Amino acid sequence: MTHRPAIRHIVFFSAKQKADLPQIIAGLGLLQDIPQANFFEVRENTKGDIWSTDVDVVVYAEFASEEDLAAYRAHPLYQQAIDIVRPLRDLRIAADF
Repeated sequence: MTHRPAIRHIVFFSAKQKADLPQIIAGLGLLQDIPQANFFEVRENTKGDIWSTDVDVVVYAEFASEEDLAAYRAHPLYQQAIDIVRPLRDLRIAADF
């Protein structure tokens, strides 16, 4: 039997200006230092799907519980990442399952 995380957290971002992608990725990269995530990555979208190229960056994280996800969102680094990324991004779509 394969272990499954309790919560998978996925967030999609698009940049207002494509030149800001490195700064967006670096800002979101701060989140990897939040200890509650069991797995965390930030990746630039390869845009391999010709029908959907709006997303520039994807954040994927796994958490053991709803409480860990809440603690992740309450961590000071989370707000730092928001402060960096929010002015540079357009689209933000999040899903937790």
